[in-house]
Amino acid sequence: MVGQRFALLLADHPQFTVTALAASSRSAGKTYGEAVSGRWAMTSEIPENLKNMTVYDATADIDTVVSKVDFVFCAVDMKKEEILALEEMYAKRECPVVSNNSANRKTADVPMVIPELNSEHIKVIEAQRKRLGTKKGFIAVKSNCSLQSYVPALYPLDKKFGVDKVLVCTYQAISGAGKTFERWPEMIDNVIPYIGGEEEKSEVEPLKIWGKIEDGKIVNAKSPKFTAQCLRVPVSDGHMAAVFVTFKNKPSKEEILKVWKEFSGEPQVLELPHAPKQFLNYFEEDNMPQTKLNRDLEGGMAISCGRLREDSQYDYKFVCLSHNTLRGAAGGAVLLAELLAAKGYMD
Repeated sequence: MVGQRFALLLADHPQFTVTALAASSRSAGKTYGEAVSGRWAMTSEIPENLKNMTVYDATADIDTVVSKVDFVFCAVDMKKEEILALEEMYAKRECPVVSNNSANRKTADVPMVIPELNSEHIKVIEAQRKRLGTKKGFIAVKSNCSLQSYVPALYPLDKKFGVDKVLVCTYQAISGAGKTFERWPEMIDNVIPYIGGEEEKSEVEPLKIWGKIEDGKIVNAKSPKFTAQCLRVPVSDGHMAAVFVTFKNKPSKEEILKVWKEFSGEPQVLELPHAPKQFLNYFEEDNMPQTKLNRDLEGGMAISCGRLREDSQYDYKFVCLSHNTLRGAAGGAVLLAELLAAKGYMD
């Protein structure tokens, strides 16, 4: 499903042109249209400029693929060790990899970037290239999709007031599992209170985003402290988070709203193609944001916040929403690639 999002986002991209498609041996030799036949899950049609492109074997045809491209996006359903090997294989052939996969997120010299928050982490690529023995090749990853609904709201508040601890409950769409209601009828009228590995990612990955580069590695921050509960809910797209936060220096509600309204990052400064003009958007209405109404805000790349109020046990509580396969997955990776290109890492 993430691959299909990539196809739509890149079909008319102003900077990037798709020159090769690769997948497992099951799809190799087929046209892209044939490979996704019966499995196309998007509401838009398969892009015409990709439909008749022949799909390569991502492993067996690697030399052909890297000869045709300047870099690759990677979103595969494989075992962790297989993904690690695949991504490093491309990087060592001097082909940068922008990954949607989780396999390399814990690798200390692989930047895991939400472009508005920790764009400076891409500097660790220099150390990674030394380890890999490459001049151009590297791996960069985006974070877990559900983090991108609430971490962007917390990150600028931490810089200003110091975030001490966070409790978050996420309500995650079925597209996060690569499913539609047609393929997963059990989810209709249902909630599943468990998503494998999701809670660990939600508690650990933010600490890498908050981390610092030291001696050629990203050293995770020790705070804020996160605890998470993650639920699968009967929604097609859009991850919502209920957030409870305690600060080291408690701000007023007005101060929080001011930080959110004024916050922007390097993608906005550089005016990257997929950067939302207003990154964090606050809704005053008690019943907003709503998944169906707000997940597509600014092409699905903006974050929606609402219901900010004081809490009896934490300092404040609020809700956040993001589109999980756009900002949270393929769109976030495309924005990361735009940042890397703007900074000269694709040259």
